[in-house]
Amino acid sequence: MTTDWLASHRERLDGALTAIRSRGYYSAFPESPSPRVYGETAAEDGKAAFEAHRGTTYALETPGASGTVSSEESPYGVAVDVQYPRTVENGLDELLAAAQKGLTDWRKGGIDGRVGVTLEILDRLHKRVFELANAVQHTSGQAFVMAFQAGGAHALDRALEAIAYAYEEMSRYPATAIWEKPAKGDPIRLEKNFTVTGRGVALVIGCNTFPTWNSWPGLFASLVTGNAVIVKPHPLAVLPLAITVEVAREVLAEAGYDPNLVTLAAERPGDGLAKPLALRPEVKLIDFTGGTEFGDWLEQNATQAEVFTEKAGVNAVIIDSTDSFKALCNNLAFTLSLYSGQMCTTTQNLFVPADGIETDEGHKTFDEVGAGIANSISKLLGDDARAVELLGGIVNQAVVNRLELAPEYGDVVLESRAITHPAYADAVVRTPLLVALDAKNEDVFGRECFGPVSFLVRTSGTAESIALFRQTVGDGGAMTAGVYSTDASVLDEVRETALDVGVALSENLTGQVFVNQSAAFSDFHGTGANPAANATYTDGAYVASRFRVIQSRRHA
Repeated sequence: MTTDWLASHRERLDGALTAIRSRGYYSAFPESPSPRVYGETAAEDGKAAFEAHRGTTYALETPGASGTVSSEESPYGVAVDVQYPRTVENGLDELLAAAQKGLTDWRKGGIDGRVGVTLEILDRLHKRVFELANAVQHTSGQAFVMAFQAGGAHALDRALEAIAYAYEEMSRYPATAIWEKPAKGDPIRLEKNFTVTGRGVALVIGCNTFPTWNSWPGLFASLVTGNAVIVKPHPLAVLPLAITVEVAREVLAEAGYDPNLVTLAAERPGDGLAKPLALRPEVKLIDFTGGTEFGDWLEQNATQAEVFTEKAGVNAVIIDSTDSFKALCNNLAFTLSLYSGQMCTTTQNLFVPADGIETDEGHKTFDEVGAGIANSISKLLGDDARAVELLGGIVNQAVVNRLELAPEYGDVVLESRAITHPAYADAVVRTPLLVALDAKNEDVFGRECFGPVSFLVRTSGTAESIALFRQTVGDGGAMTAGVYSTDASVLDEVRETALDVGVALSENLTGQVFVNQSAAFSDFHGTGANPAANATYTDGAYVASRFRVIQSRRHA
């Protein structure tokens, strides 16, 4: 390696290390796409770079690939039409052999060497953040600013967080030690070496909605701990991860390592490549974000690997009382509207007593609570040009299908409406749907209805709300939970219930922080303590099992 990349990025790493210990605010990558931050031409240059990909064959090498594949469909109606090397099942022997070839040298690079390389990859990805934002926008349907933040700056922060945790865990042990045991005569002395060694090949299975944010933590956690990484993107969201793999391979090659330590395995929809890849004996680590059925299959069948999954859940908010009804409604309106509810953290179930709640505006009936939230959503999304920048586009037809079926489940409190995007006439944009249900309809609200659909669940009182919260999260899992109450005893009970069922809790959010947002270095994303996810972004456990410490010893 001709450059000491660890030294050049040391300040960024040290900031991350300090942040994960203090859990305070830290961000290494500016989240505002302002020209004052990134330069006057950065946005235009990034869009031009994205446009240059369209209609081309991506210049990536994938060992064992056969032909090319183009599978992406922009939710905005833009033709992406990028061709990628197609990985097929009969090419997996070659792909896995190539991935393993550079592992010895990668191990010999040592902790500092690997950390330096991965930090340099992040730095170069940051230089292409506007290009990445456009790629995320036109594969996931996120609005541009969200794609820039969640798909760019915040994803980089989460990746840096994973590297920081890995650095801390790998550095826990000395590289060498002299062991001396008293004995008759001269003591027994041994010289011992302790080497951090990767597990082998890691597989990252990407998702459609957050191709970078959900993939980068596992990718970088595995790479920095000494493993090779095969990135299998969702067929509808390949470009952001193709850019990622390109940059990683470029940096690895410059550092003198085999670029096949990171490869892209693109497939056609329906190829089902993830299963044969996941069962290969060479694959020792798997990161997956997606549906519960396949996540459960991986956990049950890929037994040769350490499997990290983020699956479906039924996120809930308990509404008991509030000292700011308007702020409650406005906060929930934003939560339910952001990216059309297509986030694993979006609230689905709003548990409200049938007799209503006490507020700073007096008693509010169940219907008035629903009307207040619906009114806030309508005001927030009243201007179509502003609304599309919050809603983004519907990611795929399955979401539309669920949305169209949902009114049959109960009484519609707020209808979903279609919006014509002022810049992308073919974009599919929908506002949130709010449906009122009785507590007995757990067969409906007890399972995930992914997309812009939320249920206002009528309960006999807060006690039943808490009981349903406990049951649905315990059975189906959740990534987030919330409560609104002016009663300290209610807050205490909900807090203890959240601990019992293993879900992160937000209490009385009425400002510019929302239950479906999490901050890198401070908030843990997922807990690994309920069925929605078996791991968390990011903690020591997330990285420590990705490597082993192997010793050698000799007489000193």
